[in-house]
Amino acid sequence: MDNVLSLNVDMSTLAVVRSADMGWQASLSPTVWHKRLYFDGPAEAAIVTSVVRYEAGGEFPTHHHPGGEEIFVLEGVLSDEHGDYPSGTYLLNPDGTSHAPFSKDGCTLFVKLRQYGGEGRTQVEMNSGALDWQPWNDSGVWQKPLYRQGGFREWTQLLKLDPGAQSPPHQHPNGEEVFVIDGAIEDEFGAYPAGTWIRYPPGSSHTVKSPKGAILYVRLGGIAEK
Repeated sequence: MDNVLSLNVDMSTLAVVRSADMGWQASLSPTVWHKRLYFDGPAEAAIVTSVVRYEAGGEFPTHHHPGGEEIFVLEGVLSDEHGDYPSGTYLLNPDGTSHAPFSKDGCTLFVKLRQYGGEGRTQVEMNSGALDWQPWNDSGVWQKPLYRQGGFREWTQLLKLDPGAQSPPHQHPNGEEVFVIDGAIEDEFGAYPAGTWIRYPPGSSHTVKSPKGAILYVRLGGIAEK
């Protein structure tokens, strides 16, 4: 099999993947499965965005994080030698860190690999469930900041849309990446149920609404056209 794969690598176009419609694929561990949403590069050193599932008792060998690793725990509890991370935990493991993750009872994660390079990044461990929602605007949209650091373009946060909420029209000069954690959203380009990953290209604009409410992972910046 060719060791160079690509999936959704054209940053100049809208990318939409409904992960709930995908089957689980085997990983390097027989007890860990994944659904690739974005994949670019050699199999052993690719830039990857994926949904990952650990079986009960699942584990992954000790590994390093060249280019950084970002994890959001969607369900269950992820663990490693440093601690336990329940649903809602946000982790950013910068270049130079390593761990041996496992899950006693199983868990599901949203994971980004090799997308947080650069020296001086702060390691982050945050239980978003312990944070209060902050008003983002007066249109029924709330936020929880997850990661933003001077000197780097990425800005990661959770957004909650109340039922019937609608954002004002807005533009994304450096692109936007969204993963629908719960509920569903709509915009001019389509409807996106829970489990959908959307990447909007630099310079795009839209208006987002949620008839029944939604919780989103949102990443701004860090998207360059290819």
